[in-house]
Amino acid sequence: MPVDTAVGDPRGPLTGSRPRPAAPLWMAMYHSVTHTTHDPYHVTVSPQRFERQLRWLRRRGLKGVGVAELLRARAAGTRRGLVGLTFDDGYADFTAEALALLHRYECTATVFVLPGLLGAANDWDPLGPRKQLLDERGIQQAATWGMEIASHGLRHLDLTHADEETLHREVRESRQLLLDLTGHEVAGFCYPYGAVDLRAIDAVRAAGYQYACAIDAGPLTGRFALPRVHIGERDTSWRLHLKRGLHRWRRYEPADLPEGP
Repeated sequence: MPVDTAVGDPRGPLTGSRPRPAAPLWMAMYHSVTHTTHDPYHVTVSPQRFERQLRWLRRRGLKGVGVAELLRARAAGTRRGLVGLTFDDGYADFTAEALALLHRYECTATVFVLPGLLGAANDWDPLGPRKQLLDERGIQQAATWGMEIASHGLRHLDLTHADEETLHREVRESRQLLLDLTGHEVAGFCYPYGAVDLRAIDAVRAAGYQYACAIDAGPLTGRFALPRVHIGERDTSWRLHLKRGLHRWRRYEPADLPEGP
């Protein structure tokens, strides 16, 4: 059975005993960083709370990095002290609010953007509020400041319900558009809504991505369905400590998937 280096070898030694699986990479899932009084989907963190969360990391000797960097460090055996920071949907407030704070605390992050909705809004959230998405200039600014730009598809569609043509267009065209826009290789993909199945994973691998992020992919967990921990406005220092501690004890069976490049 192929081994996914992002989660360890589930087979164990030939003696028949089975070692404890490698601890999951700790990756935080953010969305929007701005002030709001209406947040029905719990996707918004205020700038003040976000700064406190970054300060909490740094005071504990931890540093936020993008997912591609975290995976490279994992492969090199140097991931100690690194935490993956991810921002889904590519909201415009990333450059307006989050970027300077990340720079101040010497952190980077992966921003999963929607090149099919440049400068548009999050119309997939019927309850609102409407939030503007990054346009070309915003994405380029984030890349210039050292952020990893990765794909969230073209239009924030649930890929598990997409037909074959739509599925492959969402993963392939979004990658090419971001490559053309930033001039940088696009290593990562993030499944909209966290919805993932084997068909979506196969499409992402075939499109040339090196990894993909989910939320809690269960038995599909692997390099192309990496689990993350949601971080929100209510996550004070003790909640962050609790979430980090509990994440170490997550157990899952890696899916039978080949390693990424």
